[in-house]
Amino acid sequence: MADTYDVIVLGSGPGGYVAAIRAAQLGLKTAIVERELLGGICLNWGCIPTKALLRSAEIYHYMQHAKDYGLAAEKITADLEAVVKRSRGVASQLNKGVTGLMKKNKITVHMGSGVLKSANTLTVTDKDGKASEISAKHIIVATGARARDLPFAPADGKRIWTYRTAMTPPEMPTKLLVIGSGAIGIEFASFYNDMGAEVTVVEMMDRIVPVEDADVSVFLEKALKKQGMNILTGAKLDELKVTASGVSAKITAKDGKPVPADYSHCIVAIGIVPNTESIGLEAIGVAMERGHIKTDPMCATNVPGLWAIGDVTAPPWLAHKASHEGVIAAEAIAKALGNKDAHPHAMDARNIPGCTYCHPQIASVGLTEAKAKEAGYEVKVGNFPFIGNGKAIALGEAEGFIKTVFDAKTGELLGAHMVGAEVTEMIQGYTIGKTAELVEQDFMNTVFPHPTISEAMHESVLAAYGRVLHI
Repeated sequence: MADTYDVIVLGSGPGGYVAAIRAAQLGLKTAIVERELLGGICLNWGCIPTKALLRSAEIYHYMQHAKDYGLAAEKITADLEAVVKRSRGVASQLNKGVTGLMKKNKITVHMGSGVLKSANTLTVTDKDGKASEISAKHIIVATGARARDLPFAPADGKRIWTYRTAMTPPEMPTKLLVIGSGAIGIEFASFYNDMGAEVTVVEMMDRIVPVEDADVSVFLEKALKKQGMNILTGAKLDELKVTASGVSAKITAKDGKPVPADYSHCIVAIGIVPNTESIGLEAIGVAMERGHIKTDPMCATNVPGLWAIGDVTAPPWLAHKASHEGVIAAEAIAKALGNKDAHPHAMDARNIPGCTYCHPQIASVGLTEAKAKEAGYEVKVGNFPFIGNGKAIALGEAEGFIKTVFDAKTGELLGAHMVGAEVTEMIQGYTIGKTAELVEQDFMNTVFPHPTISEAMHESVLAAYGRVLHI
């Protein structure tokens, strides 16, 4: 006889395990199904271990520039194997943490691959091939996504890598080609560049990190080139072949000229593919769009009782968006089951921040200046450079800026865009402001602590209205 629950979550990534915890907190009998490792890709093979790698590279970079801080450090070397080992240790620690959270919240864990038999029933097959059936009043699909391969040159884990191999490399690249300049591509380009590889980034769009504000893209490209990277924008990859010593690429540059080159390794970072195949969605009639599950603002699919969150749904494909959707879905399910303490709320995608942990970091929320103008807004724009911030100068991190975009008519913050040291830790200030629907006066009248880099956030708002103080 099938085990029966109020909620079953298929997938235990940052969306799935958070959905399960919130459902359990709301008094629902909850189970989670995971085929590999609790915590999913983000915790084990994505967000967290990559930040551990980048932290090691950052410290290595600072050690190499110790004299800039009045210090002496000689014969500095990097041990890639030790760096990777530390990263895997961080991932393992957090995996155990999620295991503990499941026990704490009395969530039943089923390890195995789940396939939907109906909107309320799953068949779970464990690693030994043993199948069992579980059912629930509601099921949340949170199966995430995987890296997209080049159709003419799939990753082999030896010379052509996706992020997964790049995190546990079999060897240190000497001459690395990175295809794609989104967050994943730029983060790995930054890591391996700091670790000593000769790095080339190829981007088919006319600028790197193309989803960011154009000013951020221009600044970041200059900063990365200054660090020794080769950046090719508006370029097309015509061919990529594995050779006896590495990979051979044929690239057409922006001006139409061919750029043939040989590299030791290649990282492909051209987007994701949702994990929606072979889990029974088609058989029960779930509406899809380009492989992603269509949902309403409360994360419900077109099939009653079936919900979907995270990378299997619409963009942006970010871990924190998945987690928040997990809470929304759990609250909506609890309310449907009669819990009066549940208060589901739709999420506004314009209030989801994005962060890229390259060197320098970039972070943003809301509309770019160009998108705001395209949407018909009359805008006021403020820019404040880090060179005008005392804390940034004291840290030796005076390269960067903060840009804010306001609606000239209402004072609404439409977007904020940051590049420089620790901006990924500061963007939440603007995100709270957007979520709370604050206007320019609210930001102006807020007292920012001194000396902090966050003062540049205040100055950027002041600059938008002609009141900047320190430039």
